[in-house]
Amino acid sequence: MEKQQSYFIVRHGSARTSFELRESEIPAQKDGHIRVETEGFGINFADIMARKGLYQDAPPTPCVVGYESVGRTMDESVIDGEKIPAGTRVVAFSRFGGYSTHVLADERAVQPIPEDMPLGEALALAVQYCTAYHCAEERVSVFPEDHVLVQAAAGGVGTALVQLLKRKGCTIYGTAGSDEKLAYIKGQGVHHPINYKTQDFFEEVKKINGDYGLDAVFDAVGGSSAKKGFKLLGSGGTLVLYGVASMTGTSVIGKLGMVAGFGLFHPIQFMMSSKGIVGVNMLRMGDDRPHVVKRCLEKVVEMADADILEPTVAKVFKIGQLTEALNFLKDRKAIGKVSVLWE
Repeated sequence: MEKQQSYFIVRHGSARTSFELRESEIPAQKDGHIRVETEGFGINFADIMARKGLYQDAPPTPCVVGYESVGRTMDESVIDGEKIPAGTRVVAFSRFGGYSTHVLADERAVQPIPEDMPLGEALALAVQYCTAYHCAEERVSVFPEDHVLVQAAAGGVGTALVQLLKRKGCTIYGTAGSDEKLAYIKGQGVHHPINYKTQDFFEEVKKINGDYGLDAVFDAVGGSSAKKGFKLLGSGGTLVLYGVASMTGTSVIGKLGMVAGFGLFHPIQFMMSSKGIVGVNMLRMGDDRPHVVKRCLEKVVEMADADILEPTVAKVFKIGQLTEALNFLKDRKAIGKVSVLWE
């Protein structure tokens, strides 16, 4: 009988030493869920934090991480009240378990996709585009006259945010760490690209924008970046936090410093300044509000199929290159989605 293959995190450490390939039984069918035989899976910064032991939501080791898979349904299934046959190509959003040849996903987090949609583009729609859509379409509202900042604008979520914000007609400021990435985000629609390695983004925004505060800041970095972003907001502005990428390369002491870098906030401060902070964690939304994840996934698949959204694929690695794929993302070489193909 065919077995499921999965890459387990068996110890915390480097990408080369943390993972071990194991076999297990293929998940049994379960009410309200869909079994998918996968073509490949996506890699996210949360996976890097998990193998370093810095991601508190990760299961205890040994565990299988990964949130997104593309593959084919193993059974006749029902999505949105409509029967779909076994073998239907889908993108699936799962609560871990993505680094496997087979996944069992909540039916509300599975959507059919076109046969010709490339693997990397389809995978980007799950975590990255759903996160961006929830941030920029549901948690805050932006308008044509608004000025917004996207941190790490060349990343997967950053790219998605820029595409969504560009549709709204607002003025976009974006940070990236190389000339190549700056050219990329400018081509995506960023009006004011800023190199965060050679420039202080806070000072650069102030030079460009004067005393006119930003209407929204989207931050995946955390720490002092978030603190500066909050200071850049004008009245009515919102800081949207959806990641702590600054923590991926830190020691325990560095981690504590990053947390301290956020600064201290008090509700009175928000009221008096008419500013706000919103936190977004799609794992929590999947746990407590699965209908929200369903809504976001349906919308981004629809928009991608209509060429309204165009995910960028950084690179598709083969399964034997898992270590290289993880380091490629960790070292911030990626522009767009990093994916792994089962051979």
